[in-house]
Amino acid sequence: MAAGQRTYLDHNATSPLRPEAAEAVLRALELPGNASSVHAEGRAARSEIERARDKVAGLVGARAKNVIFTSGGTEAANLVLTPGFRRLGQQGAARLLTGAAEHPCVLNGHRFPEGAVEAIPVDSRGILDLAWLAARLEKAAGERVLVSVQLANNETGVIQPVAAAARLVHAHGGLVHTDAVQAAGRIPVSMAELGVDALTLSAHKLGGPKGVGALVLASDQFEIADRLIRGGGQEKGFRAGTENVAAIAGFGAAAEVALAGLQQEGDRLRALRDEAEAALLRIAPEAVVVGAQAERLPNTLAFAIPGLKAETALIAFDLAGVALSSGSACSSGKVKRSHVLDAMGVEPALAEGVLRVSLGWSTTKEDVIRFAEACERVVGPLYKRKVSAA
Repeated sequence: MAAGQRTYLDHNATSPLRPEAAEAVLRALELPGNASSVHAEGRAARSEIERARDKVAGLVGARAKNVIFTSGGTEAANLVLTPGFRRLGQQGAARLLTGAAEHPCVLNGHRFPEGAVEAIPVDSRGILDLAWLAARLEKAAGERVLVSVQLANNETGVIQPVAAAARLVHAHGGLVHTDAVQAAGRIPVSMAELGVDALTLSAHKLGGPKGVGALVLASDQFEIADRLIRGGGQEKGFRAGTENVAAIAGFGAAAEVALAGLQQEGDRLRALRDEAEAALLRIAPEAVVVGAQAERLPNTLAFAIPGLKAETALIAFDLAGVALSSGSACSSGKVKRSHVLDAMGVEPALAEGVLRVSLGWSTTKEDVIRFAEACERVVGPLYKRKVSAA
């Protein structure tokens, strides 16, 4: 690796800003108007927002009028995961069921009383236990339930059977939300095919700006009685405050590019991911690939090498010029025990060593080669010590 050259393989944390998104941001920054103003300058800002709304809606097969822009996926989840989310004319949910491996923005960001929340187990592959869900819904007959199930896990890339879960929930009169933050732009996402009532997104996971996301509703027949940010009538009253026009424009541009190249890019990233996985297993045959028996995002590889702790490995890879992540480092920047791996029943000693490689639009074959070279440097000394000890 050339001196100073870096390989960035942490797209599930943040994907670098796409050039198209950067151009859109810069163009929108030059607009002087407030999008709520009726003069020409205000209308120009409003046009940027509405163009972006169309593009974001297209990414998930929704109608533009049902896209609500927020500051990110976390705010979007906080906004919708409330007893106040309901179909018009109906009562809201009295109970929230979440997948045990959900992102913290779901597990900690909801607005239900503590005693009204339950976790849906996952199996050793990280897949939702649909039989448990069906039994729990039967038990909850007469009680309206909101279920939140992520489309793809941020740590392992494991894809969940959201459509099957939604059919079960709707058969019992409940509502369904899916966190599609990691999935959108990486695999096809259709709200109609998933059958969900609400879906949340974040721009920076697909090459848009940080600090902007969206809540997308299945139709205009939903309301949120207890809205998070109250004030003016922006975003149809769902989310008050002057819109971040530049970030929203960048979000729209990133969504448009991601959708246009979805199939081709998915195939490219899957090939690179599989190449990285093969190199890893060649260098460290004892390595364990987390979620290997399940359908995964094409860009995600979570693995552990027995005897190698994540904290040590992250530093070693970083010094070797490769940016990876521990699967549990999302919120604090520190390596800590992963609730996702706990839910999957991964042995604690192995879970302490799980690392995540996540590829994206800027990843090249050369990046995978550098990852393999870094693996040799990081893992080699570990095996030498094992041989010496033997």
